[in-house]
Amino acid sequence: IAIQAQRRCDVLTEAEDLKKQFHQCMPFFIALGDEIRLTIVEVLTEAASKNCSGDFSRENMSRHGLNVKEITEYTSLSRPAVSHHLKILKEAGLIDIRRSGTCNYYYLTISEATAELIGLGRRLQSFLGIKSPD
Repeated sequence: IAIQAQRRCDVLTEAEDLKKQFHQCMPFFIALGDEIRLTIVEVLTEAASKNCSGDFSRENMSRHGLNVKEITEYTSLSRPAVSHHLKILKEAGLIDIRRSGTCNYYYLTISEATAELIGLGRRLQSFLGIKSPD
């Protein structure tokens, strides 16, 4: 009986840890759960792909960001609407800003978000007893 109680306690602890990790990743899900924001991520990805010459370091990515006017052209939204979506993406840690004079350039910074989401996936697989393909 003590072993069963310990297993139940371990499962509850693991479930709580999984819940905490889901909550940590929630800003990513919210940010990426909108078609406009996905479009913005796609536009920034395309810009990085075209301009970064294979060097996707944060430093190099920051040099090749797009400003609100450029992003607006791809989305057909007003500048305030684009700015609102950029704010949500920034708060989620998916993009960052490089300021140059009076202009802001937005670029992808998804490496930390990717690591968090991979960690969540692995924890979920472990919780469900699914072996991770290596």
